[in-house]
Amino acid sequence: MKARRRKNGTKSGTSGSGAISQPPRPLDGTQTLHRQNEKSAATDVELCKRIDAIVRSDSYRLAMEDPAFLDREDVRGPRLEVDYLKPELLLRQHGIEGTVVVFGSTRICDPDAARRNLDALRDAVNGHTDLSSILRLRAAERIVENARFYEIARDFGREVGRSNRAHRQQSLVIMTGSGPGIMEAANRGAFDVGAPSVGLNISLPHEQDPNPYVTPELCFRVHYFGIRKLHFLLRAKALVVFPGGFGTLDELFETLTLVQTRKIEPLPIVLVGEEFWRRAIDFDFLIDEGLVDPEDSKLFWFAETGRQIWEGILNWHREAGAPLFPPSPPKDRHI
Repeated sequence: MKARRRKNGTKSGTSGSGAISQPPRPLDGTQTLHRQNEKSAATDVELCKRIDAIVRSDSYRLAMEDPAFLDREDVRGPRLEVDYLKPELLLRQHGIEGTVVVFGSTRICDPDAARRNLDALRDAVNGHTDLSSILRLRAAERIVENARFYEIARDFGREVGRSNRAHRQQSLVIMTGSGPGIMEAANRGAFDVGAPSVGLNISLPHEQDPNPYVTPELCFRVHYFGIRKLHFLLRAKALVVFPGGFGTLDELFETLTLVQTRKIEPLPIVLVGEEFWRRAIDFDFLIDEGLVDPEDSKLFWFAETGRQIWEGILNWHREAGAPLFPPSPPKDRHI
């Protein structure tokens, strides 16, 4: 059968005698797609209204652009997945292989700020002797005393950052919950020496702003506390816990439980400020009551300074046979 010829004399499906046709490229075409009922829509008002109603319908909206759909209970699974995936993929992209996680109170601020807050509160109370005013003043005075922990956390952040730079290794970084207080101090210490650090914020009804010292491309916000906890431990090479409240205690005991039950591999757990922790939690009482095994008291230790914390972590990993900064292999000598 002879191929049909177009008016210009070339065969259909070819660009010339003996030539092979090129693949179609619709995106480069100039012909617009036909709009259904285009002529009718221009003259029929009711038809226009119906098309508009369809386009505006929630069902017509793309799933990724439909907050109400994404917030449904049935979509919790995909929400959990993407909540996990975004930080995970970006941490991989930036080569973050290990973290030193720091927890502690959001209320323990730097010493200068603590003193300013105390002075402002004294002026506001102005001699009032009601119980509420007395308690607020007492708490502010304790924050001034505990502000030393801010400086310890900041110094510890510097220790980790300096070690990374000395070993030319940026894959081991400080990770915090991205908030103020002790978290800010640890991120700030890394920032002081030009080292990166990670912040993992959480969405709350009263939003917590990230502190300004987290590396911008390593600052994340997640919706689920469970996903946040997962990321805290996935790359953790150590857990350093400063004085804090419910959130700090939650993270501490969850990690202790996971290690004690052999659910995760052991890691260094350092409690900063022995006097505080001995009073906050009577570990010996739990052992005496038979509720905790004596050997479980070896799951953690106490430290008082940034240098002491970091040297203890480095020594723990050396003793475990997996030093954080393995010595470089000797270079071959060419004779």
